[in-house]
Amino acid sequence: MADLKEVVACMVFICVVIGIILFATLTSGKSRDDVSFLVIGDFGGLPAFPYKTAVEEAVAIQMGKYARNNTVDFVLTLGDNFYYDGVKNIKDPRFQETYGNVFNQTSLNVDWYMMAGNHDYRGNISAQIAYTAVLERWQFPSYYYKLTFDIPSSDKTIDILVLDTIMLCGNSDDFQDQMPQGPTSSEKAETQWRWIQDNLQASRADYLIVAGHYPVISVGEHGPTPALFERLMPMLHKNRVTAYFSGHDHNLQHLERENSWSTVNYFVSGAANFIDTSMRHAGDLPPDQLKFHWAKKLSLGGFGHVRVTDKTMTFGFYESFGKELYKHVMLPRNLK
Repeated sequence: MADLKEVVACMVFICVVIGIILFATLTSGKSRDDVSFLVIGDFGGLPAFPYKTAVEEAVAIQMGKYARNNTVDFVLTLGDNFYYDGVKNIKDPRFQETYGNVFNQTSLNVDWYMMAGNHDYRGNISAQIAYTAVLERWQFPSYYYKLTFDIPSSDKTIDILVLDTIMLCGNSDDFQDQMPQGPTSSEKAETQWRWIQDNLQASRADYLIVAGHYPVISVGEHGPTPALFERLMPMLHKNRVTAYFSGHDHNLQHLERENSWSTVNYFVSGAANFIDTSMRHAGDLPPDQLKFHWAKKLSLGGFGHVRVTDKTMTFGFYESFGKELYKHVMLPRNLK
């Protein structure tokens, strides 16, 4: 009888332990204290079969693995969604061939916030915006727009301004090594400049991110974008922006620039389809502003990951083989 009681007690104990483990597993996702997202630029494949590059495919596979092993709330893209000439219309097969068939992992079935790059503007941008009504995760509500996220378990927030830098600066011809030639419509450009200024001034978010396809500063092949350097950069510093994200140059970079108002971090994440090792514009900036640069031809690209809590915002770069390349930690804005 005593043995039976011991067996029953042992079984009860085991059941309790299993229950605790199961409960912890089921509820572990309910006590999050962060917002987590991936950052990818210039991933637009090829206009002919196989409609993707080895780099794009490798980046997609590693992003899927990362998202399976880490919570990812959304993906922020940085333009050039379709090389070399965008899409023709909402039924263009490139939506599936270059995007849907490549980024097809279940773990990446989260919101993708899109923006236009210079190659997208060689096609039909309105079709990319309209595709928002076709594919649930494809989020491209307007040429430029604002996102706001609450940081769980806190009263802190994140604002992200998604810009259309081609509308601001004009298109560029990469094959002719041409810089942006000025906006097609000065009226549309000025309307967006006013929108940027108004939203920067109004934001009281603890972290303020601005994202556009063209870089403000870069040491890569394309280098700094004159209109953004001259007009946007002062706005970013005056309004104490946490970071500016861009693509266009096909590498990974972190630059940090300080002035009398604030320090702004500039991240370039454009290594998701091609890799360009050029540091042609390294001499355009003081050497201490470049904190990180990566462009390995023998590698298969890379992407960024951002984790934001009430205390810090961390930006990490990862290559397609899964290695963490670099990490930088930023503090909330000081708005006092």
